[in-house]
Amino acid sequence: MQLEHRGPYFVPLYEPLPEDVRFYYDGKPLKLSLATEEIATFYAKMLDHEYTTKEIFQNNFFHDWRKEMTSEEQEIIKELDKCDFREIHKYFVDKNEARKALSKEEKQKLKEEADKIQEEYGYCILDGHREKIGNFKTEPPGLFRGRGEHPKMGMLKKRVMPEDVVINCSRDSKIPEPPEGHKWKEVRFDNTVTWLASWTENIQNTLKYIMLNPSSKLKGEKDWEKYEVARRLKDVVHTIRAQYRKDWESTEIKKRQRAVALYFIDKLALRAGNEKEEGETADTVGCCSLRVEHIQLHPRLDGQEHVVEFDFLGKDSIRYYNKVSVEKPVFKNLKLFMKNKDPTDDLFDQLTTTFLNKHLQHLMDGLTAKVFRTYNASITLQEQLKALTNPEDNVAGKLLSYNRANRAVAILCNHQRSVPKTFARSMQVLQEKIDAKKKQVEEAQAEVKKAEDEFNETKDAKAEANVEKKKKLLKRLEEQLARLNVQATDKEENKQIALGTSKLNYLDPRISVAWCKKFGIPIERIYNKTQREKFAWAIDMAGEDFEF
Repeated sequence: MQLEHRGPYFVPLYEPLPEDVRFYYDGKPLKLSLATEEIATFYAKMLDHEYTTKEIFQNNFFHDWRKEMTSEEQEIIKELDKCDFREIHKYFVDKNEARKALSKEEKQKLKEEADKIQEEYGYCILDGHREKIGNFKTEPPGLFRGRGEHPKMGMLKKRVMPEDVVINCSRDSKIPEPPEGHKWKEVRFDNTVTWLASWTENIQNTLKYIMLNPSSKLKGEKDWEKYEVARRLKDVVHTIRAQYRKDWESTEIKKRQRAVALYFIDKLALRAGNEKEEGETADTVGCCSLRVEHIQLHPRLDGQEHVVEFDFLGKDSIRYYNKVSVEKPVFKNLKLFMKNKDPTDDLFDQLTTTFLNKHLQHLMDGLTAKVFRTYNASITLQEQLKALTNPEDNVAGKLLSYNRANRAVAILCNHQRSVPKTFARSMQVLQEKIDAKKKQVEEAQAEVKKAEDEFNETKDAKAEANVEKKKKLLKRLEEQLARLNVQATDKEENKQIALGTSKLNYLDPRISVAWCKKFGIPIERIYNKTQREKFAWAIDMAGEDFEF
């Protein structure tokens, strides 16, 4: 009924570089206009990043940069290879180091300034309650990175201005003031949506929103509803599976296509895939928009029958590659769908996401393709935790089991990441710690033996107490070594899997909370402070007997 806020906090304007920090073209220093210089700093800051070595990134950047140059600059700057950003890069590296080296007092002062902005812009009044806002700052301008091999990487992300922003608040509230000399694009009073402000970003032409913080009451309720819908699917999923199996034999090709697509969405947790504007974004597909070229059929492969080999770019240009043994009718249907088609033709040419979701609505109220992903992710976590957790393990061992269960879900949902740049170094540091601890254990074992020999000779109480003391120390060191070994295993297994996405978006948090309560694991070992705020509803609600 009521929503009042200050509007977004805009990123400060660009501050020009000091006179002694220069850009060079073809070996000669060149003074750039302010707009051109600002964009040059975006590239300079990324010089040591893998992105700037990619041709597509370089081409997109140079194309967009030239558009913003003055005509004089365009006459001079014609090749990226002749541009030298090294001095600018060094300036920002040094600035970063200086920030890290600030004294405690200076850091405290910066924190106070940030807190003041948070206090002013980071809260809203929602139906009489003061609620925290999630991302109250607009995104700074920069170069678009994208995920995977995104065809638009390197393009210029423009600065968001008040004139781009639509404000949403309640009619009776104090309407936020735009920054001086500016005006809002529009002010709306729409209480059917949950966003506070929105604008369209210039690269993908998608809408960006300022939303409430995940810990807010409204978000918590939405989250709870989402998992409750997925839990309801549990009661009807067997009927749905029986139905789509029956439809594999249907006389209508449209029904067969829908049934095979639904099998993939259910079994492989594929996204449905929405139709997109041609040429708008990367060539990414989901289940309904798969083309003939995205799958290969193998009657036999690696000792399995009826294998489908998938290879396509999914959401965020992340490659989905998988070989799956499917049921014989599915294999036969796929053969039929591919017959007399070109590689670029649609595999499910009679199917749209809308048609699929309409069908799902009939099967269960509120059911969409996405609910299958949430349901299968949560049920997988619960089953894996049951199978993997050993009540006899120590806390570190149980946490390893938890991460392995979470990893099974991340693999199911294809949540990948590239190996972190610091991975090898941090593994090396960990290995050094393990080696040092092994040495301490060996020394402690020798000490125990020495103490036992001494006790056998003297049989006095003091020597006996010394044996106990040495044994205790040995036990503590052995536990520490075991913990480090578990950490190394976990780190190695996790290097290319992103656990966070499923943990925050697809896994009913009550499963994790119940597991923690059942096995005496502190919840903070699973969820950090922000996540505990987001899932406060689940922490309060779930007892150790909760079943998804």
